[in-house]
Amino acid sequence: MSNFQPVSGEIAVSVQHLGLTYTTTIDKRPTLKARLRTMGRGTKHTRVVRALDDVNLDVPYGSVLGIVGANGAGKSTMMRVMSGILPPSQGRVEVYGKVSTLLALGVGFNPSLSGRENVLLGGLAAGMTRKEIADHFEEIADFAELGDAIEAPMRTYSSGMFSRLGFSVAVTVRPDILIIDEALSTGDAHFKEKSLNKIKELRGDARALIMVSHGLGTIREVCNEVAWLHKGKLIQRGEPNAVVDAYEKFLHVGKSAAINEDI
Repeated sequence: MSNFQPVSGEIAVSVQHLGLTYTTTIDKRPTLKARLRTMGRGTKHTRVVRALDDVNLDVPYGSVLGIVGANGAGKSTMMRVMSGILPPSQGRVEVYGKVSTLLALGVGFNPSLSGRENVLLGGLAAGMTRKEIADHFEEIADFAELGDAIEAPMRTYSSGMFSRLGFSVAVTVRPDILIIDEALSTGDAHFKEKSLNKIKELRGDARALIMVSHGLGTIREVCNEVAWLHKGKLIQRGEPNAVVDAYEKFLHVGKSAAINEDI
């Protein structure tokens, strides 16, 4: 593993003027009159989508940053850019440390292989050696609570089992920076509580955690700072209760002075 030692208060991730733009092509069905005029050919319209628009934020070590926003706000897109999965169109993301991601449950797992074999794959992908994985295997298996199913092909797993194993690998790697995108949305209440406790443990360990969740109660409980995205823009960032209260008010009222000014 890396010898890098995170120090609370130092910057883990710096997002500077981050923008991401992509285009989509829409086939527009012609009317009968237009179809006759164009010999039955439809027309294609190109739409430019600004998924992220000049987002700036720093995430220090020792913090848990929650990201909230409605569907389409750009939350998952930003997680993917931070993780290096998507290249930004504008701006830059600087990461200081080793990142472990839970962007989608089971991503990187091979369904034909057993849970045990996928633990090896996940650990190697996270930069662990085979010996380190072997030394931590029982810890991972115990946390996931899969029992004998750890030896079965993952195609036989439920989504909750996928979630438990993926989370167990990601947190056992002891990453400097852990990025979580709705990974706690599946699974039973017992495992959710266990996962939240693990996140709190990592929080107290000078790590940097960035989590997207629609569970606003979880955001209030776990995070010490929250960023609210809307249509790719950073609307508000600050103390969890203040930001979540403003976001909930927006959801109920459907408008916000801050949003009207910025968008």
